[in-house]
Amino acid sequence: MNILFDKDISNAVPGFEVLLIEASVTNSPTPDALWNEIENACADIKARYALEDIRHRPAIDATRIAYKACGKEPNRYRPSAEALCRRAVKGMELYRSLAVIDLINLLSLVTGHSIGGFDTDRFAGTTLTLGIGKEGEPYEAIGRGELNIAGMPVYRDAIGGVGTPTSDNERTKLSPGTRHITMTINIYGNSECSKEETEALARRLLSDYASASDITTTYKRITP
Repeated sequence: MNILFDKDISNAVPGFEVLLIEASVTNSPTPDALWNEIENACADIKARYALEDIRHRPAIDATRIAYKACGKEPNRYRPSAEALCRRAVKGMELYRSLAVIDLINLLSLVTGHSIGGFDTDRFAGTTLTLGIGKEGEPYEAIGRGELNIAGMPVYRDAIGGVGTPTSDNERTKLSPGTRHITMTINIYGNSECSKEETEALARRLLSDYASASDITTTYKRITP
């Protein structure tokens, strides 16, 4: 996939960087070993943070700042990484799903980045463009129905929106039949993990739990 940036997002969040990961996978039910890693990550977050401190994790804070710059209130529409970490601190168990979905959740818990996970074969075209959501723009969020994405960073393919930091779209969601994935690791600013550490962890999780092959990574950055 190719990644482009609209002028509106370039002006709002200069310095934004995306780590794009593509791979061939097997998306089986989440194995116990992966679920144990997720439970350990949740326990670690619960031990390290109070609920009010989650939004101050560097990557989460940077995403919240980007929301405000784009015109969205992050307390009403929380980035997915923040929502996951809040569940962990509250002691609320995450939903166990499919391997690729859950390894993305684990990566998000560890790094604080909100990460898009897409079935590549469901994209319209071969280019994703990151921009800002418009008033009235249709967007069916996974498990949430219509989501108001106005003022929210949004990836679009040739048809329309497919991913935001709050929720991905039903049209391109991961399923048991997914064989090719695209991940967008959205780096809006500072992080507890370096890009190299984040990439290495993503590669390890994909190899260990999704039988991944042909893993490719691409960095794209908004430059002033």
